[in-house]
Amino acid sequence: MDYFTNLTLNGVAEGAIYAALALSLIIIYQATRVVNFAQPALALIAAYIALTVTTASGSYWLGFAAALVSGLLMGSVTERLLIRPVQKTSQLSAIIITLGLLLLLQGVAGMIWSNEPHSFSYPMDFEGRFSPADIFGVAAVLGTAMLLFALYRWTPLGLRMRAAAAHPEMARMLGVRVGLMLTLGWGIATVVGALAGMLAAPPFVYPNVLDSVFVYGLAAAVIGGLDNPFGSLLGGFILGISLSFVSGYLGPELMPLAALIILILVLSVRPDGLFTRPKARKV
Repeated sequence: MDYFTNLTLNGVAEGAIYAALALSLIIIYQATRVVNFAQPALALIAAYIALTVTTASGSYWLGFAAALVSGLLMGSVTERLLIRPVQKTSQLSAIIITLGLLLLLQGVAGMIWSNEPHSFSYPMDFEGRFSPADIFGVAAVLGTAMLLFALYRWTPLGLRMRAAAAHPEMARMLGVRVGLMLTLGWGIATVVGALAGMLAAPPFVYPNVLDSVFVYGLAAAVIGGLDNPFGSLLGGFILGISLSFVSGYLGPELMPLAALIILILVLSVRPDGLFTRPKARKV
C-alpha cells in the first residue's frame, strides 16, 4: 500500500510539470492555432539563465524570478519577430519556425553553457514522501492556473485577450490592439513554460533535458483537449499518475510506449480530448 501511495504522489508531482507545459502550449494554440514546438527550448534557456543568476547571486529565488522574466521577454519577442511575419501566409510556416527555433536554441545553449550536465538545485528539500519541493511544484502550477483563470475571466485585459484570440477582426474594429494581445499571450505562455522548466530541470540541466517532458506535456494537452485549458491540467495529472504506475510496476523504459498507448486510446474514444465538448456540425 505504501508503494502504491508513493507512486501516486510521485505521479501527482510529475503530472504538475506536464500540466504546466500543456497549459503553456494551449494558451498559444487557442490564440494562434500554432503548436509551439520551441516551448521546451525557451524553457531550457530560462532554466540556464536561472542557473547563471543563482550561481552569481547565491539566491535560488532570484534565479527563479529571472527565469520567469526571461520567459516573458523571449515569448513576446518570438511572437513579434518570428511568428507574426509568417503566420499571415500559413500556420504551417509558423510551426516550421518553432521547430527551427527549437534546434537553434538547443544548439546555442550547448555553445554557451556546454553540453555537460550542470548541477541544478531544487527550491527546497527533496527527500521523503511528497517532499516540500513536490508540494511547491504542485502548488505553483495550481496557483498559476487559478491566476490565469482570474485574468481571463474577470479582468478587462483578459477579456481583450480572449476577444483577440476568438474574433480578431471584430476585436480590432472595437479598438482592441490584437497584435499586442497576441504578443502578451505568447509571453504569458512562455512564463508558464519557464515555470515547467524550473520544476523539471533539477537535479541536472543540459540541452536535451526537457525533450521527454515536452513530449509528455504535448500528450497531456491532447488528452485533455486543445480547446480546454483546464482539461489540459487534468490531462497532465492523469498522464503523470498513469506513467508513474507504469514506471513503478513495469519499468521506466516502458513510459514512452505507455504514453503513446494512452494517447491513442483517448483519441480513439474522444478525438477532441477527454474534457472538450463535441462540436455540433451542420449537414
